[in-house]
Amino acid sequence: MQLQLATWQEVEGYLKSSTAIMIPIGSTEQHGPNGFIGTDALCPEVLAKAVGEETGALVAPTLSIGMAQHHLGFSGSITLRPTTLIAVVQDVVNSLAQHGFDRFYFLNGHGGNIATLSAAFSEIYAESSLGKADSNRPPLVCQLRNWWDGGGIKRLSAELFGDKEGSHATCSEISLTYYAYPDHVKQAEMTPGKAPVGPIYDSSDYRRRFPDGRIGSDPTHASVEAGERIFKTAVEEIAGDWRRFAANGASDA
Repeated sequence: MQLQLATWQEVEGYLKSSTAIMIPIGSTEQHGPNGFIGTDALCPEVLAKAVGEETGALVAPTLSIGMAQHHLGFSGSITLRPTTLIAVVQDVVNSLAQHGFDRFYFLNGHGGNIATLSAAFSEIYAESSLGKADSNRPPLVCQLRNWWDGGGIKRLSAELFGDKEGSHATCSEISLTYYAYPDHVKQAEMTPGKAPVGPIYDSSDYRRRFPDGRIGSDPTHASVEAGERIFKTAVEEIAGDWRRFAANGASDA
């Protein structure tokens, strides 16, 4: 069930059987010559909706703008400061906690969010530890799951793309979005075929090192067909992880 398509009465009904909610989170940033700017938000959104349909999980609206300052050298990228994203996550969790939710499963699509989300969770826990949380707020559990972290996905990506996968504008994430939005598949020539690798700092440094936005990848190998296999594998793995989390607040992540 999607929160945005539910009534408040339906949410109250859901809370009688579960106090866990799934929150897709991603980013709005460049993904090379043939990747959608919304890739990192679209991937967890598509997967969360499918997992919700399979498991009955309540799925919150996607937090589609993340911590992406290093991508600002490319047109269309949008970022939140780490402190802003921490505040957004705190406000979302605290809002939902007011209604009785106490387990928050963040399905993440952007590596650049990981450190900030971990800090946000620590801030949320500190509110309770320091006695700053509302007296009626239950103990909260926050879980971060990157959609690409499952063993099945890692094996499948290696099988399909080998060393062409890379670490940004990857074949897997672009294939998944192509499967979700086949009418928007892009074609682009890329030189070199496989992008270079290396560290990143601010946006100017990123653009200088990786002029077309890719890191280590050759996403000309992305396809709708590969995306379908990735989708099915990811949904199966995430659904299992969600069931464990919703049942007892713990997962394999």
